[in-house]
Amino acid sequence: MSDVKQRKVGWIGAGRMGMAMATRLAKAGCDLAIYNRTRAKAEPLAKHGARIVERLGDLADRDIVFAIVSTEDDLEAVLVGPDGLYAGGRGPRIAVDCTSISLDASARLRAALAERGAQFLAAPVSGNAKVVKAGKLSFVCSGPRPVFDEVEPFLLHMGAGASYVGDGELSRIVKICHNVFLGVVIQSLAEITVLAQKAGVPRHAFLDFMNKSVLGSVFSRYKTPALVNLDFSVTFTPALLRKDLDLGLDAGHEFEVPMPMASVARDMVQTLIGRGHADKDFAALILLVAQASGIELSPENAPVSDGLS
Repeated sequence: MSDVKQRKVGWIGAGRMGMAMATRLAKAGCDLAIYNRTRAKAEPLAKHGARIVERLGDLADRDIVFAIVSTEDDLEAVLVGPDGLYAGGRGPRIAVDCTSISLDASARLRAALAERGAQFLAAPVSGNAKVVKAGKLSFVCSGPRPVFDEVEPFLLHMGAGASYVGDGELSRIVKICHNVFLGVVIQSLAEITVLAQKAGVPRHAFLDFMNKSVLGSVFSRYKTPALVNLDFSVTFTPALLRKDLDLGLDAGHEFEVPMPMASVARDMVQTLIGRGHADKDFAALILLVAQASGIELSPENAPVSDGLS
C-alpha cells in the first residue's frame, strides 16, 4: 500500500467522519491537502502533516480528491458548483465521493465530472467516526474498475476493506439497502430488548446472550452500550436515518419491491423526531418502544463492551 505516498490527494469535508478518515490517511504519510468550509475544524489535521487550504480551487492540482459532506446539494456545490473545485475547468483527474446520496444525484454528478474530464468513483461507507478510529470502516464502490483499483490502497488505509460492485451508481443502491436494513434492525432490536426486560430479564444479560448467539453482529455489539446504559451520544442522527429510509422506499417504488418493514421503521424514526429526540442517536428508538409498552427505562450502568476496542 505504498502507493498512497505517490499521489497528491485532496480532501473535502472535515466533519465527524471526514476528520476521522482524513486523519488515517495523513498518519499513513499521504500527501494530503484539506478543505473545509469552516477552516478551524480542519486545523487539527495539520499536526499529522496535512496542509489546510483556503479555497476549493487550491485542490485543483491534486491527482485524486475525496469528498464527504452532508447532502447531495452540498456535494454538487463543492465539486461542480459556481465556486466548486472544477469551476475553473480543471481539477483532479479522479473524484471519489463517500457521501450517501441518491442514484439520480450521483448519475448527474458523474456526467458533470465527465464533461470536465474527470472520472468518478462512488464510494459510500458503512460505519461512523468511532468505527473509523478502530480501523473497521468498510466501503462499497462503483465506477470504472481501473479507477477503483487505483483508489483502493487509500480506502484500505482508512478501513477494513472495500467491495467493488460494478459500474455506474450500483454502490448507491447497495448503501441505501444497507441503511434501510440498519433502520429495520435497530427497531427490531429495540422491540425484543424491551420485551425481554418487561418479562424480567436485565437488558445487559439479554444482549450478552444475543451477542454470543448466531444472531449477534458487529452492529448489535456496537449498540449494546446505548441500549443498556442509555447513552445516546450521536453516531447517526434520526434525521439522517430518515433520509436513507426515504431513499430506500423511493427505490422500492421505482423497482416495484414491497417494503413493509422499512415503511414501519421509517414511521418510527419520524415519531422519534416528532417526540423531541432528534438530537439523540437513532438507538433512542428503544425509548419509544418502552413508552408504548408502559415502562420507563433507566440506565443499568453495566460494564458492557461495544466490540470495537
